[in-house]
Amino acid sequence: MARNDSRRLGVKAGATGTPTPPIMDIEGDGENESSPLSFVVPTEFVDLPSKGLYYPENHPLHKVDCIEIRHMTAKDEDILTSRTLLKKGIALDRFLQNIVTNKKVDIRKMLVGDKNALVVAARISGYGADYNTRVTCPACLAKVEHLFDLNDSAVKSADDIDFKDLDVEQTDRGTFLLTLPKMNVNVELKLLNGIDEAEIVRLSEQNKKNKKVESMLTQQLFRTIVSVNGDTSKKTINYVVDNMPATDARHLRKKYQAITPTIDMTQHFECVDCGHEQEMEVPFTTDFFWPDR
Repeated sequence: MARNDSRRLGVKAGATGTPTPPIMDIEGDGENESSPLSFVVPTEFVDLPSKGLYYPENHPLHKVDCIEIRHMTAKDEDILTSRTLLKKGIALDRFLQNIVTNKKVDIRKMLVGDKNALVVAARISGYGADYNTRVTCPACLAKVEHLFDLNDSAVKSADDIDFKDLDVEQTDRGTFLLTLPKMNVNVELKLLNGIDEAEIVRLSEQNKKNKKVESMLTQQLFRTIVSVNGDTSKKTINYVVDNMPATDARHLRKKYQAITPTIDMTQHFECVDCGHEQEMEVPFTTDFFWPDR
């Protein structure tokens, strides 16, 4: 994975020439100007790892390198703790949709890496960068408390990826071309968005419920591959995925990971019980947005 100048997660306060942050009317009477309790809701700008380069031209984030969000409020916490929304699996999306100031942006249609950047930035603005949670030590299997610093999350942006070195070709459609070594076919890939991600999880859980083989990996391939040797038909794509050698599948997944702009949530972990040290992915547990529960 090429990372020429990976940056730390950056959020910026309102900048010159940007829209005025919304006014919060505490009394709820709609008279913001006359209310003695009116105040400007703090906002910040979050860098998008994709730089907006992989959205279609009609998307509001096409070639947009950052997005403005407002800080979390008590009403937003209500969304995150709503049993109904949590049961439906839409609490996080509803929360993010609420804090994005540009209402033309559909959170579900954001690239997964960009959405992850919003999640981390929102958590930092709401509860701070210190994330204390229980993790299982890979060595001794003890459950220990560990403090992660979310400000240490590195941004891998589109500018950091060396496509030539990866032997991947970009298209003007925001997709990517590469060759599978075993099958010797050219496949065109797209980056997954929130809708793709939710559908992959839904289908996998459906298979599990019906006592069928879980298909998380193949479903990801179905949603990622746009064409095979220029053929965009589902029949061809399904055939290739169903018959793809494991070495080709692994090759494709590694390439996809390397070309995806996102937030690198890997941090150093040291077990307080056995002293084992390794790099560990920051876990998204219930403590992430509910640190005091």
